[in-house]
Amino acid sequence: MDTIFALASAQGKAGVAVIRLSGPQAHCAANALAGGGLPPRGMCVRTLSAPDGSRLDEGLVLTFQAPSSFTGEDVAELQIHGSLASVNAVLGCLSDMDDLRLAEPGEFTRRALENGKMDLAQVEGLADLIDAETEAQRKQAQIILAGALGTLAEGWRRDLIRAASLLEAVIDFADEEVPTDVTPEVRMLTSGVMDELTREAIGVRIAERIRSGFEVAIVGLPNAGKSTLLNALAGREAAITSEYAGTTRDVIEVRMDLAGLPVTLLDTAGLRETEDHVENLGIELARKRADAADLRVFLTDSPGLLGVSRQIDDIHVLPKSDLRAAADGGISGKTGQGIDRLIDDISCVLSSRATSHGIATRERHRIAMTKAVESLASAQAVLESGPDMYDIAAEELRSAIRSLESLVGRIDVETLLDEIFASFCLGK
Repeated sequence: MDTIFALASAQGKAGVAVIRLSGPQAHCAANALAGGGLPPRGMCVRTLSAPDGSRLDEGLVLTFQAPSSFTGEDVAELQIHGSLASVNAVLGCLSDMDDLRLAEPGEFTRRALENGKMDLAQVEGLADLIDAETEAQRKQAQIILAGALGTLAEGWRRDLIRAASLLEAVIDFADEEVPTDVTPEVRMLTSGVMDELTREAIGVRIAERIRSGFEVAIVGLPNAGKSTLLNALAGREAAITSEYAGTTRDVIEVRMDLAGLPVTLLDTAGLRETEDHVENLGIELARKRADAADLRVFLTDSPGLLGVSRQIDDIHVLPKSDLRAAADGGISGKTGQGIDRLIDDISCVLSSRATSHGIATRERHRIAMTKAVESLASAQAVLESGPDMYDIAAEELRSAIRSLESLVGRIDVETLLDEIFASFCLGK
C-alpha cells in the first residue's frame, strides 16, 4: 500500500502544525527529514532538514508502529511551527520522496476502517465529531465514536446466530429424534432483538435532529414582529424589518445553540390573503416550512386563524407586548420583554425530546435496522408452521444478520464509502 502524507491540522497560520504520514515508508521518510535514529515507537525533538542539508524547522517527531496506530499501519507525525512557509517546505520535501504521495480526503480514516481499527459507524461518529458545534452533538458523536452502536449490533448478531444455529441443528438431524423443541428459545431470542431494534429505529429521527439541528418556525400575521423577534434572538440584524406588512417574502434561517442543542430559527412570511403573486409564493413556502418544522412559535392573538396546524408542545405568545396595556404572556423583540422566557420554553421542549434519542443517528442505520426487523418478523411467522419450515426461518435469520453487518460496514457498503470519506478534511 502507498505511503501517504498530509497536513492533519487546520490550514493557515498557527502555533503548531501537524503533518501525518502513514504506510510502509512512513518511518523511513521521517528518518530522512530528522537525520535518522528515530525509535519505531516514541517521541523526540529533532531538527528537520532538506536533502541538501538546509534547515527546515525544529519540531516534535512521534512514531507509531503497526498495528498500534490510528490507521493500523506505521505512522509518523511531525509537529512543527505552524507558519505557512514551514508547512509548505516540509510538505515539498515529502512530495519529492519516492513512494510517497499526498493523501486523499479521509484516506487516513479509510485505512483505519480497512485495517479493522474502526467500524463504519465509528467512522460516521468521527465525521460528526469533527462537525460538532454544540455540546449535544459532541456527546452524541463521542458515543458513536466509542463504538457503542457496533457493540449493540454485535450483541444482536450474536443472539441471532445462536437462534439460527438452533434451527440448523434441527435441520441437520431431521432424520433423528431431537429431544428439545427449540422454537421457544428461538422465539425468545428473536423477540428480544426485535424489541431493541424497533426502539433504536424510532429514536433515529431525534438523533438525526441532534446531529443536523432542530427547526423552530416563527409563525404569525404580517407585521406581527416576527423578523424583529428573530433579530433579537439572533443578536444581530439577520432579517429586514419595516413598518410595512409583507416585508418578508422568503424564509430567513438563523442557526443557534440553545441549551447545547443545535437549533435553526425560521422567520417566515406573514400569513394572510393577498393578491400579490410573489408574496403568495412566500406564504405557501412559509406554511410548508412551518408544518415540517420540529416546533412552531405562534406570534399572534389567534393561532387558529393562520392556517397552520398547531401540534403538541407548540408555543403561543402574544406579539408586540411593548404596545399592549396588559403584557402578560406577551413578547417584544424591541424591548426584549419575554425573550428569556421564550428561549427557556423552546429549550425545555427540545431538551425533553432529545432525551428519547437512541444510539443510531442516521437514516442508513434506521433502514438497516428496519430491514432486520422485517426479516425477524418473517422468521417468527414461519416458525409457527413447525420444523418443516425451519430452513426458511433460518434463511430469514441470516438475512437479518446481514442487515446488522451492513450497519457497521462488514458487508454491502462499498457504494457508501466514497461519499462518506469525501466529507473528511485532507489530513483525516
